[in-house]
Amino acid sequence: MSEAFVRPDTAAFLAFLNGQQGPKMHEIPLADARNMMLAMRHVADAEPTPLARVEDLVIPGPVGDIKARLYDSRASREPGPVMVFYHGGGFVIGDIDTHEPYCTEAAAQLDMPVISIDYRLAPEHPFPAAPIDCEAATRWVADNIPCTGLILSGDSAGGNLTVVTAMALRDAPASRPVIAQYPIYPAVDRDHTAWDSYQDFKDGYLLTEDSMVWFGESYAADGESWQSAPLHFDLAGMPPAVIITAGLDPLRDQGRAYAAKLIQAGVRTTYLERPGTIHGYICLRKGIPSGADDIRQGLDALKSLLAELAA
Repeated sequence: MSEAFVRPDTAAFLAFLNGQQGPKMHEIPLADARNMMLAMRHVADAEPTPLARVEDLVIPGPVGDIKARLYDSRASREPGPVMVFYHGGGFVIGDIDTHEPYCTEAAAQLDMPVISIDYRLAPEHPFPAAPIDCEAATRWVADNIPCTGLILSGDSAGGNLTVVTAMALRDAPASRPVIAQYPIYPAVDRDHTAWDSYQDFKDGYLLTEDSMVWFGESYAADGESWQSAPLHFDLAGMPPAVIITAGLDPLRDQGRAYAAKLIQAGVRTTYLERPGTIHGYICLRKGIPSGADDIRQGLDALKSLLAELAA
């Protein structure tokens, strides 16, 4: 591999991160690992964007209540599109609090409600608990939140949940249509090692091989299932897509392949790759200030797609 381009602010953040002493996230108790990710928000992410409405929701799920949170820049509005967001964290860490700054910014920039889903996590609730919760919660949103259509989005593991929820609602539609999907550096294949970007960036770029092995063993997914590896299943009839990846991400090539397969299946697709930055950048605007522009570029592409679909 030729030497990869790394932005100056990304390089500075990685130097800080890789210089930290002590055990890594996958080497400490699970509760501490989850608290570490939440603490990282306060160190490395921007503050939440002020909004007119932030409301906690309780969604009835198949095995118990699912927490969710609604963000809206307006106190009230006529029905329109609603984004349903699934947070990242390897299906093991992360929650609606770790991703709150991003969700508030997305709600403000898109001028639409964003509903963040707090699905069950592994290893307490291994595969397929997360996709089951996300599908159930999304169907509830369609039935109970006044809207004209759904935009499904999420980052990393949440990108996987974006894709598989879109597939589930393609095959058995909800009461409102899924009008677009916006997966952010998604995981769409269980065999991460098969991709060049995994070999190039599996160490030293925040998302490491050790952490990915830990996530995979905790989630215990069926590698042959469409909910685990949607890249290898039929994508015809999927909703129009904007897909965004990071240039220094072990998952980058999976996102590239997913975009290419959507295009081959005849799905309206925009693919963006943000050079010189890392996995997780949507939650790192303080640590990597250029991430604010990456977020804006992605949301602008989504707004363009929605305007095209509405024309």
